[in-house]
Amino acid sequence: MAPLALVFLVRERPGGYTLGAVLAAVYVIGEIVAAPVLGVRMDAERARPHMAAGLAVGAAGFAGLGAVGANGGGGHPVLLGALAFLAGAGPAAAPGGLRALLTGMVPERAVTQAMSVESVLTFGIWAAAPALATGLALGVAPAVPLLLQAGLMTLSVAGLWLLPAGWPAGEKQRGAAMGRVLARAWPVYVTGAAGLTLLALAELILPALLEQRAIALGWAGPLLAGFSVGSAVGAFLYGLRGSWPGRLPVQSAVLVTGVAAGVALVAVLPWTAAIAVTLVAAGLLQAPAMLTRNLALRRILPSGALAAGYSVMYAAVGAGYAASGTLAGALLEVVAPSTAILCGVALTLALTALGLWGERRIPVPEAQAGEPAPAARKVRR
Repeated sequence: MAPLALVFLVRERPGGYTLGAVLAAVYVIGEIVAAPVLGVRMDAERARPHMAAGLAVGAAGFAGLGAVGANGGGGHPVLLGALAFLAGAGPAAAPGGLRALLTGMVPERAVTQAMSVESVLTFGIWAAAPALATGLALGVAPAVPLLLQAGLMTLSVAGLWLLPAGWPAGEKQRGAAMGRVLARAWPVYVTGAAGLTLLALAELILPALLEQRAIALGWAGPLLAGFSVGSAVGAFLYGLRGSWPGRLPVQSAVLVTGVAAGVALVAVLPWTAAIAVTLVAAGLLQAPAMLTRNLALRRILPSGALAAGYSVMYAAVGAGYAASGTLAGALLEVVAPSTAILCGVALTLALTALGLWGERRIPVPEAQAGEPAPAARKVRR
């Protein structure tokens, strides 16, 4: 909800759309910068206070934005930018920590299914959040979506005490050793970023593409919702069975290539119905592609570095989204939207090939591949 809510918060001010875009960018930058920094510092066995503090900071940032901007989007842009940065940076390590906590609570054989359910929930929220933010901002008040986010994030702080305090750390990694361990997984981050460049292309260039095709802009929301719904279904289907043929790097490369083919078709198809079907089909592959990245990290990294690894992945995919959006914006100044999408697809395929090449050369320790399920070991509550 956050980037769209920030745009609605200030859109009625002079230059409001530009300011809203800047605030949304600052929010995303906060996530990208803070996720790896905070993730590396998280103590696996005592992760709950760390995540609670981050979520509390995020809730305060959202509450401040809602309060300051309640009067017609008032408030100095610098103050709004600082609050947007806090809202993005504070909870940036929580997704990685919660994912590590989740996989530590279930048996090894159920990890894929657990992460699949998490993806279904994530993409379901992604499908509903834009419509919710738009409806509340236009139907009630521009500050309401941000205040709702503050309330929900506050509830999540309380909800942490229903969960274990952390997960088994195994051999702890610190300082330079942690950096070396995380750097070893660079190909996984590259492929993860490649997958999100496609999402950026679909979200950011689709309105311009619809105009190029003389299709009503009102179709942009339903078409993107179809992509998210397809992703939720794809995550569910991927989790129905514990394993799929082929090694994780190959699975990921095939899935990302399939999504890229779908996005490329969107660039050339002239019919609304065909674009809708293609986006849903691409969404079916998008979530499994991201799932394979998280599963690959779990195989490569020791348990004590998982939260940091997931957080670095969070930052990497955010950077991929931002870079693709920046590239797309620059290309739209000189080429047609369809051409800009195809250029983005070419970048995605290049990153995917680089990630596959690198990941095939990462040794996976035998002890790690066959270690007992984290849930089998005790973690204090």
